[in-house]
Amino acid sequence: MIDIPLTADLVRGALELERTGRGLVPHRLPARARAQNSDPRLAMAEAQPAGVRLRFRTTADVVELETLPTKQVYAGAPPRPDGVYDLLVDGELTAQASVAGGHTLNVDMATGASSLTTGSSGVVRFAGLGGQPKDVELWLPHNELTELVALRTDAPVEAVPGRRVWLHHGSSISHGSNAASPATTWPALAATAAGVDLVNLGFSGNALLDPFTARALRDTPADLISVKLGINVVNADLMRLRAFGPAVHGFLDTIRDGHPDTPLVVVSPLYCPIHEQTPGPGDFDHAALAAGELRFRATGDPAERAAGKLTLEVIRAELARIVTQRQAEDPNLSYLDGRSLYGEADFADLPLPDDLHPCPAAHRRIGARFASRVLDFKGA
Repeated sequence: MIDIPLTADLVRGALELERTGRGLVPHRLPARARAQNSDPRLAMAEAQPAGVRLRFRTTADVVELETLPTKQVYAGAPPRPDGVYDLLVDGELTAQASVAGGHTLNVDMATGASSLTTGSSGVVRFAGLGGQPKDVELWLPHNELTELVALRTDAPVEAVPGRRVWLHHGSSISHGSNAASPATTWPALAATAAGVDLVNLGFSGNALLDPFTARALRDTPADLISVKLGINVVNADLMRLRAFGPAVHGFLDTIRDGHPDTPLVVVSPLYCPIHEQTPGPGDFDHAALAAGELRFRATGDPAERAAGKLTLEVIRAELARIVTQRQAEDPNLSYLDGRSLYGEADFADLPLPDDLHPCPAAHRRIGARFASRVLDFKGA
């Protein structure tokens, strides 16, 4: 086996690679943004390598990747399975594996307290790939912190030329919540279908119009940009309508500072019954948790919409208004109603298993629709 240096040209989808004593930690926000963040949930989310993968060309029959994962354990919640590594050969998912062990982050959802139990690295090994030249993509777990320790193959590798770049920002659904594996989150499926390179800035619970996220989007090269906004602003109960509109304008203004003419798509929330007419904050359904089931609920009062509290219906109307207003001076800006990706009929067919996040089959449906309606239409 050959030890392959873990260089930046082999790692796709990360904005920064932090070098440690062992290897590399992929980050989806740059250091300056991380320094301005005070939310531990965002710190965890950006370090989970959703959309990050190793991509190279090789004749290798065997590929090994050694990593040190950090797994999350939530007190009172059902245990989470080990993160999945997806191996794609010439664009086709051919094998999956997991790394047992690693560090464990124990989280008390009631208090927010956490503690870390340290562990050791492990290896995923893929064999029987054949000796022919092929493009290999190894997608890292989207929901598990992953430190890259070593890459080994039985033949040399070379970097693959880049393709057109789709830069996406969104919430936990874009991050990949409830997807079966990292290459089957809806953004990964859409990118594979369209043949583009994905940079996924979907942050679980944290699509909150943060200025440092807007600057990260501004500073990242891209051929097409999409921002899926709204659900986290509602379930975090972060702002009222008076603040939301100017915050969206400022977010888009910052992106346009670096991408004045790049196609930019504003995507409103998918259909989600608990928040369609009921404001946040969102919360865990504690009765379901007591029964060993993870579900979410909305706790706001629908009557408070009159005072500016936000619901998904209010968010969609405001986003459509803002995009229409801006299109007079920005012809490369467009709006996509999230219900065209997952709407009321889809909910009847493929309901949200935890009342908030789509199931694996719904991820596939959303990814296919986005690829055909946005990525292909835009020529990316």
